[in-house]
Amino acid sequence: MLESVLLILVAVWLLVLLSQNRRNKNFPPGPRTIPFIGNLLELNLENPIVDLDRLTKRYGNVYSFSIGPRPGIVINGVQAFKEAFINKAAAFSGRPNDQYANRVVRQNDGVPGLILSDNTSAWREHRRFGLMTLRNFGLGKNSMEKRILTETQYTIKILEQSHGKPMDPYQLFHKATSNVMCQILFARRFDYEDETINFFLGFFHEINKAVNGRWGLIYDCVPLVRYLPLPFQRVFKTVQTAKEKYLKAVVENNKTRIPGQPRHVIDCYLDELDERGDDGSSFSEKQLCAFLFDLHVAGADTTANTLLFGFLYLTAYPKVQERCQEEIDKVLDGKDQASFEDRDQMPYVQAVLHEIQRVGNIAPLSVFHCATRDSELMGYSIPKGTIVIPNLHSVLSEEGQWKYPHEFNPENFLNEKGEFVKPEAFIPFSLGPRMCLGENLARMELFLIMVTLLRRFKFIWPEDAGEPDFAPSFGIVQSPKPFFMKVILREKNCG
Repeated sequence: MLESVLLILVAVWLLVLLSQNRRNKNFPPGPRTIPFIGNLLELNLENPIVDLDRLTKRYGNVYSFSIGPRPGIVINGVQAFKEAFINKAAAFSGRPNDQYANRVVRQNDGVPGLILSDNTSAWREHRRFGLMTLRNFGLGKNSMEKRILTETQYTIKILEQSHGKPMDPYQLFHKATSNVMCQILFARRFDYEDETINFFLGFFHEINKAVNGRWGLIYDCVPLVRYLPLPFQRVFKTVQTAKEKYLKAVVENNKTRIPGQPRHVIDCYLDELDERGDDGSSFSEKQLCAFLFDLHVAGADTTANTLLFGFLYLTAYPKVQERCQEEIDKVLDGKDQASFEDRDQMPYVQAVLHEIQRVGNIAPLSVFHCATRDSELMGYSIPKGTIVIPNLHSVLSEEGQWKYPHEFNPENFLNEKGEFVKPEAFIPFSLGPRMCLGENLARMELFLIMVTLLRRFKFIWPEDAGEPDFAPSFGIVQSPKPFFMKVILREKNCG
C-alpha cells in the first residue's frame, strides 16, 4: 500500500514537471528541457558563458533556458536589453524568490534585503533611500575622495614592502575595497590583520563559490533535498554569522548616535526609522542588517575584482601602462594627489579603465530577473513568473557595437581625435531600475585607486610566470585566476 502511494506521488510530481517544461505558444525557442534539471546539461559549469554564446548563435538573442523545473529565458544584445529593462522595465524588474541565492539572504529572519528583493513597495522604498543616502552622504564630494585616498595609502605601504618582488594582490585589493565600504557603513576601518575584515574576505569568497557551485544547482533543481544536512547548509550558517556582526555594529553605534547628525549609513537608516515611526513601512533593524549585507558584498567584492582584472591587463600590456603613466604624470604634475575631477583631463586613462570593466566583465549574468506579468519581448510571449537571465557578456562583446569586441584594446573608447567616448553598449552596471546602486562609488574608487598606484609604482608580469591567463573564474562576481605581479617603485613621483 505504501509503495503504491509513493509511486502515485512520484507520478504526479513528474506530470507537474513535464507540464512546467511544456512551452507556451510563442515562447522563445531553445534546447529541449530534461525533467528535474531543465537545460543545465547544456552548460560547462566552470565557464557557462561560452555555451550561452553558442546557444545565442543557434536560437537568437532571446531564447528559452530552464533552470531545474522552472522555465527561463536568456536575453542577449543591447537591443533586447533596452527593450526589456528600459522600455518594459515594469514587466521585467522582478526577482525570482525560490533560488539558492535568495534563500541564503532570506534565511532565519526572512528579510530579502535590497538586491534580491522582488519588485515590491519595500524594495522601492529601500532603493530610493539607498540612492539618496549614497548621494548625500559624501558621494562625489571631498569626504568620499578622502576616504578612498586615505585607504589607498595603506595599500601603498603594503606594496612598498613588496618592492622588487612578485606578490599576490588578491587579499590586498579585497581588504582595501572592503575597508572603503566599512567607512561608509560604520565610519571605521579595520587593520588588514584584523579578524573582522578577514572574516568578511572569506565570507565573500564562500558565497560566490557556493551559489554558483554544484550544490547550489542541486538546491535549485531538487527541492526535496533542501532540508538535508548537505554542504550548502554551511553557507546559511556563515550568512547568519555575518548578519550577527552587522547587528552588533548597529547596537554599538546606537550607544553613541546623535539623532539628526549621521556619521555613516547606519545612522542615516536609524534617522529614517525614527522619522517614519510606526507608519507600517518596511524599515526595521532586521531590514537594516540585510541592507548593510547587500551594500558590503556588492560594493567591496565587485570593485576588488575589477582592480584585479585591471592590474592583470596592465602587467600583460606594458605599453598601455606606460601611456597611462605619461598622462597621469602630465595631469598631476605639481599636485600631491589625484582628484576624481582629474578624469576629464585623462581620456586615455578613462578609456583603459572602461576597457578593463568591459573585458573583465565581473558580473557576466548580472543578477537574475523575473517577469512580473505576462508580456512580450522581441516578438515572443513571456509568461509571468519566467526567470530572466541577462547575458551582460553578450552586450559587452557584441559585434557591431565595438571596434575590437573580442580583444583588450582601449581604442574601443577613443574616437579619431583621441577623445574619450562611451558607446551605448557599455553597461557593466546593467540598465533600468535594477542597475547597480553603487555605480558612481565604484567609478570613483577605480579611478582614484588605479591612478594613485600607477603614479607611484610600475607593475610587471614576472619573468618566470608563463603567459598571462585572461580566462576568468566564473561566479556571481567573476575574478581573474590567481596571479602574481612584480611591484617596482617608479623613480618619478616615488616621494
